[in-house]
Amino acid sequence: QLQASGGGLVQAGGSLRLSCAASGHTFSAATMGWFRQAPGKERDFVAAISWSGGTTYYADSVKGRFTISRDNAKNTVYLQMNGLKPEDTAVYYCAEALGWGTSVNGYNYWGQGTLVTVSS
Repeated sequence: QLQASGGGLVQAGGSLRLSCAASGHTFSAATMGWFRQAPGKERDFVAAISWSGGTTYYADSVKGRFTISRDNAKNTVYLQMNGLKPEDTAVYYCAEALGWGTSVNGYNYWGQGTLVTVSS
């Protein structure tokens, strides 16, 4: 089970940190990813981090502004979001995968999502 939190309303240029706590399965051996879905749009890849934390990958739209990290001792993955823009407004989902990838179909477990709203 994955539980995402930390969403909210923020002005453009502001920051938020999302957290995703995992329970019930082997978090420390899994790739973790963040995805987002804006109203009326498909769910898009945002960032991924390998099981060790040694490899990260970002969508071009967030590169340089967002940072994904994880704490395996706490079974938690984070998404630090800086320089937020109105186009970042979406429901953000954390997800877990056995392999490595950016496709929605590659992720087996999903959290419930947390809403991020960026006002202009």
